[in-house]
Amino acid sequence: MISGQLALVTAALFTGAAIYVSAVEHPARMALDDRAMLTEWKPSYKRGFAMQASLAAIGFLLGVWAFWETQNWLWLAGALTLLAGWPYTLLVILPTNNRLLATPIEAANAETRALILRWAHLHAVRTALGVVRDEPLPPRLDLTEAQSFGSSLSRLSL
Repeated sequence: MISGQLALVTAALFTGAAIYVSAVEHPARMALDDRAMLTEWKPSYKRGFAMQASLAAIGFLLGVWAFWETQNWLWLAGALTLLAGWPYTLLVILPTNNRLLATPIEAANAETRALILRWAHLHAVRTALGVVRDEPLPPRLDLTEAQSFGSSLSRLSL
């Protein structure tokens, strides 16, 4: 089922990009002076927003398609979790984003640095949600196989 495979790849790309920002890009950004840090953050945020929103929307649609093909509710649950970060982003992270976007580069200072650090912590929460979402569910246990395995073990005498 190609829709499910594509949905999983899209969700993994979404989470991988978020991890990259938290683990690589943000620490490098924090090594810059205040102006350079804000200069780097603004276009990075705009590009990241476009990429992450697109991946979430595409992954959601692919997950719904996989649900429609299989009628397995887990695909629908996965699809919905791709959109679950949107309310958090809009209600919790967006005010910080807007303050940073409204700050002129030449006005960047210690408060700007603190806002970018706050943004990074908020982004890390969203990243953690993605990691939890992408964690695979344990495989279904086939009781017939388990009983057969158990009876085979009981016949062994040590």
